[in-house]
Amino acid sequence: MSPPAPWLVTAALLLLLSAAAAQETCSGVAPPPPRRGAWMSVASFGGAGDGRTLSTAAFERAVARIARRRGARGGTLLYVPPGVWLTGPFSLTSHMTLFLARGAVIRATQVSAVGLLHLSSSTLSMDTSAWPLIDPLPSYGRGRELPGRRYVSLIHGNGLQDVFITGENGTIDGQGSVWWDMWKKRTLPFTRPHLLELMYSTDVIVSNVVFQDSPFWNIHPVYCSNVVVANVTILAPHDSPNTDGIDPDSSSNVCIEDCYISTGDDLISIKSGWDEYGIAFGRPSSGITIRRVTGSGPFAGFAVGSETSGGVEHVFVEHLNFFNMGVGIHVKTNSGRGGFIRNITVSEVTLNGARYGLRIAGDVGGHPDASYNPNVLPVVYGVTIKNVWGQNIRQAGLLRGIRKSAFSHICLSNVKLYGGTSIGPWKCQAISGTTFDVQPSPCTELASASETGFCTN
Repeated sequence: MSPPAPWLVTAALLLLLSAAAAQETCSGVAPPPPRRGAWMSVASFGGAGDGRTLSTAAFERAVARIARRRGARGGTLLYVPPGVWLTGPFSLTSHMTLFLARGAVIRATQVSAVGLLHLSSSTLSMDTSAWPLIDPLPSYGRGRELPGRRYVSLIHGNGLQDVFITGENGTIDGQGSVWWDMWKKRTLPFTRPHLLELMYSTDVIVSNVVFQDSPFWNIHPVYCSNVVVANVTILAPHDSPNTDGIDPDSSSNVCIEDCYISTGDDLISIKSGWDEYGIAFGRPSSGITIRRVTGSGPFAGFAVGSETSGGVEHVFVEHLNFFNMGVGIHVKTNSGRGGFIRNITVSEVTLNGARYGLRIAGDVGGHPDASYNPNVLPVVYGVTIKNVWGQNIRQAGLLRGIRKSAFSHICLSNVKLYGGTSIGPWKCQAISGTTFDVQPSPCTELASASETGFCTN
């Protein structure tokens, strides 16, 4: 199929990004999509959307051509036509748009003993030696799952500016089942790949794309700024291990909105490095806005942590709608993490089914190695959770700080949680703050708003 005229693609992109213009949006976080001065199709570089032909080299050649054309006015749009485009990992470049047409699928190869090829059955064994490795992130010191290097994400970028991944709700399919199986069997030699990871990049928009069956985390902007993720759908089975939806990591000025996420781990989790490595790197996640997210999963709907050693601050979250969750809202850290979690506001949340409505906990998550210092404690201060309504909740919440670093200035306001027949009470330890209009009745560690003068709705 011939690609559409460039002006049609640009018009479609502008229409898609402006669909929620009547609501409060991420406008201004990243520059608006430019009118690209050139466009090209991956089919013109030898790729085939037949679901069998390996198109890795075609993507690589197309991106290399775009990189050589950096002087082109407005950059270049790479068009992925309808069809199934089988590929191994490839990197993006600056000043480009990766545009997936309606019906386009970028599908990750799975690797067998005979090399890169498409496997339709997860019962076949997998040899990962042909999947490229990259160095661990400096704020983690090693692969997140295993020591040493890690497998590169399916779509990767490092040090980029002005990058858009968008389209007409085409799909990026990680074919993660074989990776999940290896994780369960403990046969992985290195940490699994993400579906999309962008490092040290700025002015990024990811919109109107479906992410499906990632081997590990789905969307991972790390050391980035000015990032928008909007109108994205992220899907993975609820038993798929560690398939987090969106994990902003040591990144600033990030906006996530109008997304549907159903995965096997946290739907959204804000991170900033792991123990001594994150402390040394010292780059917080800051200035993050999240709104209008719907989803389901066995862990948290919205989370901070547990890797927060660089610090997390100035986070505003609103209009969340979660169902059949493990935890509705989860703020998590641990002794040895260091760092801080402060100025976090979550409001307008609806929960329908969860083991815990809320958790704020200081005993979550492992450590990268034995070199961490358990006496380096995190500071959690200024977490406000308000206007939350939940039904079919088993236990209202667990609020448990660290004995030598109590979590303070915690505000719960207009939080109403109900069970099917009854609901377990709040459990609190090493925590202080205030409540206003909370059901079931809060624990005594949290004073009423009339006693403290803050935390009113």
